[in-house]
Amino acid sequence: MRSLNISLPESMRSFIEEQTRRGGYGTASEYLRTLIREAQKRQAEDRLETLLLEGLDSGKPIDVTPGYWRAKKERLGRALRRKKKS
Repeated sequence: MRSLNISLPESMRSFIEEQTRRGGYGTASEYLRTLIREAQKRQAEDRLETLLLEGLDSGKPIDVTPGYWRAKKERLGRALRRKKKS
């Protein structure tokens, strides 16, 4: 794992140290990694929400039935077979 050095004012450093103790983290690095993972998760969730909303606004709704999925799988299977041949 690579390290990253950052400069913080004393008030932020104290805050991180306090949160590390309160949260049961072994080190400030563990605490900060948790914050970064949570930010990454939020970003991924925001992206998913955007894609879902775009999908809802993308045109006329269709019924997604077992028959729809069968036809979709068949089309994808044919496309995959064509791609493997080329």
